Amino acid sequence: MDFSTIKSKMEAEDGTGYKNVREIYADVRLIFKNAMKYNNEKHDVHVMAKTLLEKFEEKWLQLLPKVAEEEKRLLEEEALARLDIQLAQEKTYANLARDLSVELYQVDMKLKDLKEMVIQKCRKLSPQEKRILGSALTKLSHQNLNRALEIVAENNPIFQSSGEEVDLDIDAQSDYTLWRLKVFVKDALEAQGKVAGGVAVNDNLDNKKNNSKRRRELIDSLANTNIKKTRKLSTL
Repeated sequence: MDFSTIKSKMEAEDGTGYKNVREIYADVRLIFKNAMKYNNEKHDVHVMAKTLLEKFEEKWLQLLPKVAEEEKRLLEEEALARLDIQLAQEKTYANLARDLSVELYQVDMKLKDLKEMVIQKCRKLSPQEKRILGSALTKLSHQNLNRALEIVAENNPIFQSSGEEVDLDIDAQSDYTLWRLKVFVKDALEAQGKVAGGVAVNDNLDNKKNNSKRRRELIDSLANTNIKKTRKLSTL
């Protein structure tokens, strides 16, 4: 380390210079310390280096309060700058959230319009189709049964889908709900591998495969029909 190097680093404008005055202080001390280290104590260079170091330390102590004050000011400026950046980011996020909320509201409105259109175009299920649907519901797995009840609850706020025993009045449900149930139950039963058992709820149901007396009774009347898994479902 030498004074010309210190001067060059102090004047550097390409980012390679000193970051703060404490770095300058450390390099100046290093020059004097090296002169003392590599020269005998009685050598003129050692003696002069020691004397200059003492003078330098005295000046540094006088300058230190101003250095501390400047460092505090810089820290406050950095904190304010970070706060400004944070506030700007939060404002950007808030604007994005607002725009997204507006877009989601518009999408929701379009979905409601589409739902209304679908409901209007849905034909009514016949009494026979409703009986078949009610019978098929009793054949669903526990997981699929829960989902079917959720479908009903989505369009019928007064329907209680929770509890050990649930009463489902097929005739009281809207056409839209019944069609949703019909499609869901058909797909669910196919996935359960029970189509061959005659419990699919499509228009081509083959009643001849219902060789079980209990199944025939369920098709003829839905009153007091229960499914006993971990929950019971009564279709009225």
